[in-house]
Amino acid sequence: MTANDQQGARRRVGPIHPVLLSGGAGTRLWPLSRALYPKQLLALAGRHTMLQDTALRFRTDGADSADGAAEFAATTVICNEAHRFIIAEQLRAVGVSAARLVLEPVGRNTAPAAAVAALLVTERDPEALLLIAPSDQVVGDAVALRAAIASAAAVASAGALVTFGVQPNGPHTGYGYIRRGAPLAGASADCYEIERFVEKPDAASAQRYVDAGTYYWNSGMFLFGAARYLEALGRRKPAMLEACRAALAEAGSDDDFLRLAKAPFERIEGDSIDYAVMEHAERAAVVPIDVGWSDLGSWRALWELGARDAAGNVVLGDAVVLDARNAYVRSDGPLVAAVGVEDLVIVATADAVLVTRQETAEAVREVVARLKAEGRPEPETHAKVYRPWDSFEGIRAGEGYQVKLLTVNPGAALSLQYHNRRAEHWVVVAGEARVTLGETTQTLKPDQATYVATGVPHRLENPGTVPLQVIEVQSGDYLGEDDIVRLEDRYGRD
Repeated sequence: MTANDQQGARRRVGPIHPVLLSGGAGTRLWPLSRALYPKQLLALAGRHTMLQDTALRFRTDGADSADGAAEFAATTVICNEAHRFIIAEQLRAVGVSAARLVLEPVGRNTAPAAAVAALLVTERDPEALLLIAPSDQVVGDAVALRAAIASAAAVASAGALVTFGVQPNGPHTGYGYIRRGAPLAGASADCYEIERFVEKPDAASAQRYVDAGTYYWNSGMFLFGAARYLEALGRRKPAMLEACRAALAEAGSDDDFLRLAKAPFERIEGDSIDYAVMEHAERAAVVPIDVGWSDLGSWRALWELGARDAAGNVVLGDAVVLDARNAYVRSDGPLVAAVGVEDLVIVATADAVLVTRQETAEAVREVVARLKAEGRPEPETHAKVYRPWDSFEGIRAGEGYQVKLLTVNPGAALSLQYHNRRAEHWVVVAGEARVTLGETTQTLKPDQATYVATGVPHRLENPGTVPLQVIEVQSGDYLGEDDIVRLEDRYGRD
């Protein structure tokens, strides 16, 4: 590519379309991260959640890159259907308007997600560039990252499939690696051919990679032309691409959500962008970045990122440490006291406590797998469960009864529903409630109560301007959340 070609490519670079991937469960950070409220929805590295930080990094504010060559279009988020309302609210809270929230019926890794995004964007702009970004990463220097993206945009617009390799600062065994080859022909930026992708190595191999100086951590971020990616995927994985087309053609929509069709998407054999496309593509390239990056994929990573005291301890929440060294102690629930410990991770939530040495913290995934095999709820949900109208939190449960605290946002409402196997008592403790029972409607103030009999259609609404809080006492021979028959729901749930 000549200098004139490069300049022409620069002039053709339009807005880059950010695509945030938010489908992971973050099991290595259990018990904070759980399937229905994973790490990208948590504020682990600042006042914003990781999803919010990622969206703000590429927000639509007209801010060009360092050299004015590129800017960002509206954001697309591809996520789990169970997270849709939480994600929509989190984006709204920081002023980021998503172009689309695309709901995957099942997780199939990153290659199909990128294909769906590419198909959507090429409908409007056949020459669009896609930036694929996981929503659960920390970037300390967002300005430097945007500059690197802008620099790589000319290469991507000329047909290269670009990924970003993080300059390693140590022999990390929790990351995949990318080995660079020769400088990419015709590229003016710091850009190299990809020689190979490497899975997470053992400690000795990781040290060799760092010593070699030709390996980077795999960031999981990609920049490429949408049409170019579809072409490459079609050559390597035609069945995957056709299934993505079918899932999109048969998709349904409600409000701001686009629901991919389940049957064709389930047929996809999942694969990552790395292995489905990048390893086999012509002009696959890696651009090195040094931007304070971490995927926060382990408790040790959180300890390294945290504010450590003189003894190396990170202490968060209602916790006290005494004569401790290099410990990560966090409580989002009861008071935790750690005395005389070293190199430990101690994390408490309302319903679970984790204690492990930092060096064995990766095995948390095995704990989660065991809990799932036993059918326990802790891998899936917290004691506080989020809903479109806000949340409910378990307080007490026993044989034949369960007590919850319901919080309902102003203007929000639960579905019109009934239960086959349980009755409910509601006591208003804050705010004002509008209660529908069968054909009647009543208003309840604090300290007022009502009874919902088994089989009676009912709805709880908040007509006020402050959050409504209700103590709900359930009684019956079965108290599972699947004993809800919805008759009407403003949020489009079954």
